[in-house]
Amino acid sequence: MDVLYEDNHLLIVNKPAGLLVHGDETGDVPLAEVAREYIREKYNKPGNVFIGVVHRLDRPVSGVVLLAKTSKALARMNEMFKSKKMQKTYWALVQNRPPQESQTLVHWLVKDSEKNVTKAFAKENPAGQRSELSYKMRSHQDEKYLLEVYPITGRPHQIRVQLASMRCSIIGDLKYGAKQPLPDKSIALHARQLVFEHPTLKSEVKVIAPPPKAPIWAPFRALQ
Repeated sequence: MDVLYEDNHLLIVNKPAGLLVHGDETGDVPLAEVAREYIREKYNKPGNVFIGVVHRLDRPVSGVVLLAKTSKALARMNEMFKSKKMQKTYWALVQNRPPQESQTLVHWLVKDSEKNVTKAFAKENPAGQRSELSYKMRSHQDEKYLLEVYPITGRPHQIRVQLASMRCSIIGDLKYGAKQPLPDKSIALHARQLVFEHPTLKSEVKVIAPPPKAPIWAPFRALQ
């Protein structure tokens, strides 16, 4: 557990790529269960331990994940996400230079649940969900372009498919047009920062997750 923040109500961790947030048909141990075991051991709590997952990241994505340690905190944080009172920032390494240094993208996304693939439509699609994000280019090196991404909506695979729609597929993301996989089967998308109001203290909480130690991130780790 790479713990970034913890108190009586919240547990915020830097999830490694490859770890599930929720359990699925693979039977692999998810982050939620790893967090329960961490609390059992740290606080010597036998029996059931409450952990509520406030949001999720795709399995090959790394970065900030917010967990609730009480049902009250879970309800309040869920409401914050629904009302868009969370400020989320992602880092994405893409294989092509974006058409503009900064831009807002709006698409209508349609998910194929059977194939677990999302398609982006530039014009309004009655079957789709309106999806919006902004990005700016932070740095580039050796044909790797670091985009800082600010999602305004939170749709499945949103950042991945919206960046791919402008021919800026995330490095390693074969599902959305990357040329080749990364050695660890991750994709170069990292949930970098989360800013929100604490559910009980009412003070601002700002959490920043260092990027993975994988070589592809090395040139960008010193950026603030």
